[in-house]
Amino acid sequence: MDSVIEALHIYDEHNRAILSHTYASRPLSAAHLLPLYLEHPAPRPNLIYLPNTNPPTLVFSLVHANLLYLATTSSEIEPLLVLEFLHRIIDILEEFLGAPVLAHKIEANYDVVAQLLTEMCDAGTINTTEPNALRDMVEVEGLLGKLLGSINLPGKPSSNSSSTPSLLAQNAPALPWRRANVRHTSNELYADVVETLTVTLAPSGRPIAAFANGTIAFTAKVSGLPDIVLNLTGPSGKHNLRSIMELPVFHPCVRLSRWGENPGELSFIPPDGRFILAGYEVDLLPFTNGKSGNLSSNSLRLPVNIEVKTGLGLAGSEFEVRLNINKIFGTPGSSVSGPPGRGGGTGGRGFGGAHLGTAAAPLLQDLAVSVPLPSDVRNLLDLRPSKGDASYNPGDKVLEWHIPAKELSAGTSYFGLRCTVQGPLAEDPDEADPNGFGFGRDYTYEEPYQSRADEKTKSAEKITEDERDAKKIAQNKILMPSSASVSFSVKGWLASGIRVESIVIDPRKSRGLGEGVKPYKGVKYLTISKGGVEIRC
Repeated sequence: MDSVIEALHIYDEHNRAILSHTYASRPLSAAHLLPLYLEHPAPRPNLIYLPNTNPPTLVFSLVHANLLYLATTSSEIEPLLVLEFLHRIIDILEEFLGAPVLAHKIEANYDVVAQLLTEMCDAGTINTTEPNALRDMVEVEGLLGKLLGSINLPGKPSSNSSSTPSLLAQNAPALPWRRANVRHTSNELYADVVETLTVTLAPSGRPIAAFANGTIAFTAKVSGLPDIVLNLTGPSGKHNLRSIMELPVFHPCVRLSRWGENPGELSFIPPDGRFILAGYEVDLLPFTNGKSGNLSSNSLRLPVNIEVKTGLGLAGSEFEVRLNINKIFGTPGSSVSGPPGRGGGTGGRGFGGAHLGTAAAPLLQDLAVSVPLPSDVRNLLDLRPSKGDASYNPGDKVLEWHIPAKELSAGTSYFGLRCTVQGPLAEDPDEADPNGFGFGRDYTYEEPYQSRADEKTKSAEKITEDERDAKKIAQNKILMPSSASVSFSVKGWLASGIRVESIVIDPRKSRGLGEGVKPYKGVKYLTISKGGVEIRC
């Protein structure tokens, strides 16, 4: 049997097998597979080939919430397909069992998990992985049903009701990602656009590379089958949006033909609930690649500028980290709006007022600086931050500097941190071990061979104080940091300048929404840097 997944095994944090599900053939058992997997040194790759088993086996692995997921096959198969299947399994288990997925949840709901794994992969071939379709196929017993499960009641359904999931599967809707007969009392549509920055700066502050990886998360709580059109626009309009948004990926519900004809227009019938609508990548330095698109008058705008000065002080043993906060002004207004009074707080969804965390008033939060230091640094002395808290971890050799939100909201635009490095105990290796054999000075023969006794004194006088200082500065230069990274989050602002222009429900194509129903709509923008802005020293 070709290109099939043969088995799935789940292990807890103590490497105990809590679930084994066989799809096809006669795969390795969980007890036999785990030692072969653990033989490989950490960090282990997601794909491991075991040539000494019969037959030779491919092992795909994924670790999530302290649980180890292993999928095996003895035939050639697309690796990304199996790894994506493991990710889908985790998403489905979180949907049905609740996040995070823990070992006791799987053991307590084994009947549900077994049904899910059977529906998701049929005889080793990946089948249904959409949560809304699986809810129509897999029967989940409620808490009251579990309590009364062993009691024979007059109106209790008989055991032959187990055929209900198969009947539902036969009558499944044409849209596998959406459940049938969806009803909501409050109809809402939310779009969350999140961009993660990856920026590398030269010591002068000139950007070397800058990318923004964007994700559009959409939440649809609308009755019936709504047909939605979401319009995106760039800093200079829609005409060059195709060149700005590189490598776009979409949920299966998106009509690709509409995007091809009109870039920036996403037409789709959404799943019920929250899902990832689209993803993209933006090169924030387009002219370096010879592209015609222009994101703004400045090639790169960041809310925080970082500068590192090394070799300060008389002995060159000090360095300083400087942060300058830039004010980022968002785009005013949008056609996406909601009733007044909703989403008006910090980071709220509604528009119409210059609330903190919206496009009109971006909000900078979670500002932190991380400075890795060389292994020769013994300690950091005299940490002097102008604001915030700074700490040094000798084990990891990392300096952490956190600036609280109250300092950022106070309007301060400059922050500084100055430190003094302390090197190894032996300041002069030649003086500590003149011979270089590791015996120190105990076995040093200091008497001259064929010279007078005063020659040693004359040679010692040749070393001046300037030479000592220059030598100490050269030694401290090795102890200086080579890079520093900044972490932050900005609500209400995107580095790429992309924004949601409108969210519209097409009443002609939608079904079951009801007349006169106007869903509440909202949009949030968020830019995140988890150590993604790095400057070289």
